[in-house]
Amino acid sequence: MTGTTGARLSPQVRNALIALVVGGIAAILDSTMVTLAIRTLAVRLHSTAGTIQWVTTGFLLAMAVAIPVTGWAERRWGGKRVWMGALALFVLASVLCAAAWNGTSLIGFRALQGFGAGLIFPLMQTLAVRAAGGRAGSRLMAAVGLPIALGPILGPVIGGVVLHWLSWRWLFLINVPVIAAGLLLAWRFLPADRPVSPSGRGRLDWIGLALLAPALTGILLGLSRLSEDGGIGHVGALLPLLAGAVLLAAFITRASRSGEREPIVDVRVLRVRSLGSASAVLFAAGAAMYAGMFLLPLYYQQLRGGGVLDAGLLMIPQGVGALASRFAVGGLADRFGARAVTVAGFLLAAVATVPFALAGPRTSLWWLGAVLLVRGLGVGTVLIPPMSVAYQDIPPAGIPHATMNTRIAQQVGASFGTAIVAVALQTLLAGGATGAFQGAFWWAIAITVAAVVPAIALPTGSATSRPPEPTPDDRTPNGQVAAR
Repeated sequence: MTGTTGARLSPQVRNALIALVVGGIAAILDSTMVTLAIRTLAVRLHSTAGTIQWVTTGFLLAMAVAIPVTGWAERRWGGKRVWMGALALFVLASVLCAAAWNGTSLIGFRALQGFGAGLIFPLMQTLAVRAAGGRAGSRLMAAVGLPIALGPILGPVIGGVVLHWLSWRWLFLINVPVIAAGLLLAWRFLPADRPVSPSGRGRLDWIGLALLAPALTGILLGLSRLSEDGGIGHVGALLPLLAGAVLLAAFITRASRSGEREPIVDVRVLRVRSLGSASAVLFAAGAAMYAGMFLLPLYYQQLRGGGVLDAGLLMIPQGVGALASRFAVGGLADRFGARAVTVAGFLLAAVATVPFALAGPRTSLWWLGAVLLVRGLGVGTVLIPPMSVAYQDIPPAGIPHATMNTRIAQQVGASFGTAIVAVALQTLLAGGATGAFQGAFWWAIAITVAAVVPAIALPTGSATSRPPEPTPDDRTPNGQVAAR
């Protein structure tokens, strides 16, 4: 298909994007709405906050397990079928979550929901690029990245409204009509695709999955526990981190020498400069975005004494800023290049976070709302250019592997950023809440400024040209794309 370059997307691409965004928005919002409900869920389900925290942790860990499977599943059954199957799994798990009778059942159903979400997120990006004929222009990425950027911002707002006026079960039931509409649109507008590996071919790399899935699970679990007493020395954090790092190293070594085997995630494509640099930037962007998103609601609730609804509503300016950036970032990236726009976005987000590092319990909410609007502009800008250039030199057959690499980088980066500021906040609380939040925000600013370093390695231009068709030298004997 055509139409991803220049000012407009073709009608076919626009329709496919609408189907993908509508189908994916529920999964993205749900992953952030529930964060506000931990205290409510603990009370309503007669559980403890420590146990209920696994409602969020289990979701994230299941996502990490699912992400590596998406490329193989798409090759085996076709992207459209897997997309609709993932949506069906997610909505089924949502209904089960709403019907949960205790903390344990909710944790189990949330893990199932997280697995569905882990399939949805990378598929949304892959299918958008495929629908556009392999062209990953900045306007295409701005459209498909809209729910990904707005989820962490609008999720707390919607979650606050639901928890204030409705039962917690509606956090999951509101997914049902949205996913139903997404399934209908996907059936109507997503282009049909045939499996690359029909039944009986394209075997799943079970050894690779057995290494990568627990590797990601261990790293994310360890990072999530860094803020507990003992920090990095706490066995609950140190053991999974070390185990995850060892397994990840083993996976990378094996995948780099896979020969005729097709690894579940081809890390060799990271040797391509456009993808390697974009993955590094997306890791940093995930860290910077989620570090702030972890601290901001806590600042409004713990230091300002607001409720969940108050915190959600006070986050609206950041959502407005992120939404506004989507209308400009495509044109800016095409005009000034991915590198310049990404660096400017990080610096803008860092500067707009400084007022929170100086704020106290009585700082003007109007002033903080204004700087949040500016922060939203910066945060909403940094994802699109690297997502666009990631596919710049990747042949069509390598698109799923490129997507999985970027999604894993962003997922681990988000957990890393959250862990850093959570440890800082926990460590500094002994000196008073105001000083603790100010110090933690300075850490968030440092993470955002540090993200400029990998951004400088991005290609200067925009990704508006079609990736090269694979030549015989681009493929290994089993047909997979080799790194250039």
